[in-house]
Amino acid sequence: MAKLVIVESPAKAKTIRKYLGDGYEVTASMGHIRDLPASQLGIDVDHDYAPQYISIKGKEKLIKELKSAAKKSDGVLLATDPDREGEAISWHLANILGLDPAAPNRVTFGEITKKGVSEGMSHPRAIDMNLFNAQQARRILDRLVGYKLSPFLWRKVRRGLSAGRVQSVAVRLIVDREKEIEAFKPEEYWNLDALLSPPGSQKKFTARLTGTADGKKLAVTTGEQAHAIEEALKGQDYQVTELKKGKRKKTPAAPFITSTLQQEASRRLNFTATRTMRAAQTLYEGVDIAGRGTLGLITYMRTDSLRVSDEAVAGAKDYITGAYGERYVCGYKRTYKSRSVTAAQDAHEAIRPSVPSLTPDEVEKSISGDIAKLYRLIWSRFLASQMADCEQDTVSVGVTAGNYLFRASGYVVTFDGFTALYEEATDEKEKKETALPPLEQGQTLKLRELKSEQKFTQPPARYTEATLIRSLEENGIGRPSTYAPIITTIIDRGYVERDAKRLKPTLLGRTINELMMEQFPNIVDVTFSAGMEKKLDKVESGQEDWHTTIDTFYKGFEKELETAEKNMEGKKIKVPDEETDEICEKCGRHMVIKMGRYGKFLACPGFPECTNTKRLVKDTGGKCPKCGGRMLLRRSAKGRVYYGCENYPNCDFMTWDEPVPTTCDKCGATLFRKGGKLYCAKDGCDFEKPYVKGQTNE
Repeated sequence: MAKLVIVESPAKAKTIRKYLGDGYEVTASMGHIRDLPASQLGIDVDHDYAPQYISIKGKEKLIKELKSAAKKSDGVLLATDPDREGEAISWHLANILGLDPAAPNRVTFGEITKKGVSEGMSHPRAIDMNLFNAQQARRILDRLVGYKLSPFLWRKVRRGLSAGRVQSVAVRLIVDREKEIEAFKPEEYWNLDALLSPPGSQKKFTARLTGTADGKKLAVTTGEQAHAIEEALKGQDYQVTELKKGKRKKTPAAPFITSTLQQEASRRLNFTATRTMRAAQTLYEGVDIAGRGTLGLITYMRTDSLRVSDEAVAGAKDYITGAYGERYVCGYKRTYKSRSVTAAQDAHEAIRPSVPSLTPDEVEKSISGDIAKLYRLIWSRFLASQMADCEQDTVSVGVTAGNYLFRASGYVVTFDGFTALYEEATDEKEKKETALPPLEQGQTLKLRELKSEQKFTQPPARYTEATLIRSLEENGIGRPSTYAPIITTIIDRGYVERDAKRLKPTLLGRTINELMMEQFPNIVDVTFSAGMEKKLDKVESGQEDWHTTIDTFYKGFEKELETAEKNMEGKKIKVPDEETDEICEKCGRHMVIKMGRYGKFLACPGFPECTNTKRLVKDTGGKCPKCGGRMLLRRSAKGRVYYGCENYPNCDFMTWDEPVPTTCDKCGATLFRKGGKLYCAKDGCDFEKPYVKGQTNE
C-alpha cells in the first residue's frame, strides 16, 4: 500500500507527486477543512475560550474521500505549508483522520524542488502545537473582536460594516494621514540655482544657494528676498572655495521577505498585495518549465527571515561568475538584519529562486503574465543581493559668490557591481546627483545663468499599498501574510478607496474611525496593537499560554464594549453624504454619492420626494473619435473599468483602452493606450506610436 501525503492545493500536489514517485499518493485538502462557524461566535468564553470547530460547508464530500484514502493507505503524512496556517490545517486534518498530533506525521518543504521535497520527507516531526496555538489564538481574537464589534456598528451606524484587530488600525493610519494633509499649511520658499561651467569648458553643472559665505544657513522665504540676493550677486565672481573628493560604496538590498516583496511589486509592477501573493503562491507550488517538468520556482513566500542557505549563496555566486565575471561576486557572505518589529517566522529562508541558475529568460519561454513578472523580480533581487558593491567616486563643491555660498555634489560610477542587474525602487523622490565636470580649488567659474524659483512645502503623501504595508510592518501591526486581505477588506467595506495608487479614507471610513477612537481606543491604538502582536509571537515560541493571552485581552475589551453600549444608548450615527457639483435635472439639488450593490452612484438628496439617480462617471479629458463627445470613465456591472462616449445611446463608441491627453500627429484626435503603444481610433486613421510613461491620465 502507498503512503498518503496531504497538501493544500492540486497544483502543489501535482509538483510533489512528480518527486515522490511510486509508493506515495498525493492529494489536496483544498485549503482549510474546518473553521469556526460563520453564523455564530463559535467560542465558549466561559470555558477557557474553547473553539467550536465545524467542517467548512461544501467540504463534506472531500472529508469523506480523505478519510477513505487514509484508511486504505500505509500511513499519512501532512505536508501543508510551513507556517501557522499550514500547521493549523495539519492539526485539523489529524483531528478528522484520527491521527496522533504527537506522532511524526508532519513534513514541510521550504522549496518544492526534488532536493526540497527529499529533505522535507526525511525529517518528519510532530505537529508543532505552539505554532498551531499561535494561529488558533489569532483566529479566536479576531473572531471575538469581529463578532462583538460588528453588530455594535450595525446598530449604531448601518448594516454590513465590520471592525477588526488589524483592519481598524490600518484605517486609523490612513485617516490620521489624511488629517495631517488637511491640517498642513504650505510655507513659501525660494530656490536660487546657479548654472556654472569651468573656464574654457562647455560642461555645465548646477549649484544651489545654501547659506552665507561664512557658513551660516540661509532660508529664502520670499520673492523680495530672492530678488535682492540676485541683485547682490550681479557682477560677482563664482569661485570654488571648497572641494571634497571621496569614494563610497553602495550595497544591494536584502532578498525579499513577504512585506518587502509586496512593497516592491506595488512600486515596480503596480500589483496589489493580493495580486502579488497569488502569483507568489503559484511560483512556490510549481509550474511546468520546458525541459525541467513541474518545478517550484521560489522558496516559501510567507517569511520574515532574511536568512539564505549556503547552498543557495553558492549557486548564486556560480551564476554571477559565469554571467558577469569574478569581480561581480561579493567576496563574503552577506548578512541582513530585519527591520520588522515582530520578525518571527525565521524557520524559513528569505524569498529566493529555488534554482538560482534558472534565469527569467528561460522561465519566460514557458510562463507569462504576473507569475513571469514576479519571478523576474524575485530572481533579480536575490542574485543582486549576492553581487559586489557598486563603487562610486564622489565630489562635493562649495562655490562662493560675494557674500553667498552655493553647493553641488555628484558622483561617477567607477564599478557598477550589483546595479548591473537590479536596484531597489523607492517611494520617495531621491535627491538628484549628477557627474560634475573636473574642478579645482580656487578656480573661478563662469556663470551661465542665475535662476530663482518659488516653491511651497508639501504635505505628507497619502499612503500607497506599499507605504501602508511598510508602516504596519515597522509598527509591528499584524503579520505579513495578513496585509493583503486586510487592504482588500478595508476597500471592500468602503472605508478606504484608491485614488490612482493612493489610499484615501471615505466619509464612512472617517466616521467609523471616529467612533472607534471614542469608544474602543485600545483597538485602534498602534502601541496596544503592537503589544498584542508581541504576545501572540510569544505564544508561538512557547513563552506564553494562549488562553492567558486571550483572557487578558478579552476582559479589557468586554469592559470597553459595555461602556460603549451605555454611551451610545438610543443613539445612531448618520454617515454624511459626499456632495458633488452635479445638479439634479429634476429638482435642482446638488447630487450626492451613494454606495450601491455595484459600487458608487449619484443620487438626489431629496429622496423620497425626488428619486433621481445617475451612474457616477469621470471625465477623462479625451474626445470620442466618432462624435467628438467627452470620453467618460465608466464601470461595468462587475466593476470593470471601461471608457464610453457621453452621448450614449446616440453614440455607441466604447473601449477598454484608456484615453490619454495626447493627440494624434496625423488627425489631432484623442489617442488611446493599449499595452505598450498609443493608437488613434478614428476611422481611416492608422497612426500608432510607442507609449511613454507619463502620457496617461494616471
